[in-house]
Amino acid sequence: MQWYERNGYEVLDRNWSCREGELDIVARCGGIIIFSEVKTRSSNAYGSPAEAVGIAKQRRIRRLAMQWMRDHGARATDLRFDVVSVIGNNVEVLQSAF
Repeated sequence: MQWYERNGYEVLDRNWSCREGELDIVARCGGIIIFSEVKTRSSNAYGSPAEAVGIAKQRRIRRLAMQWMRDHGARATDLRFDVVSVIGNNVEVLQSAF
């Protein structure tokens, strides 16, 4: 979340949940609404955190994003789906990851 704030994004929601699941971070930059999945690992021993966001998880996040938009009456000219990989103190934001 701090990365988004430091880079001028407005954080709209964090850890938003509904019956179908949870969105880690929802942010806005201009007319773009960003839905971010945060993955944390202690090391790369079993792959990078971003690799844990497979096709099924991506579909779930897209469905949750649509639900969040309906629930908040939000409109955007564009949507973006990011993955935030955290290993120790290293944070990498993969913009438009899927």
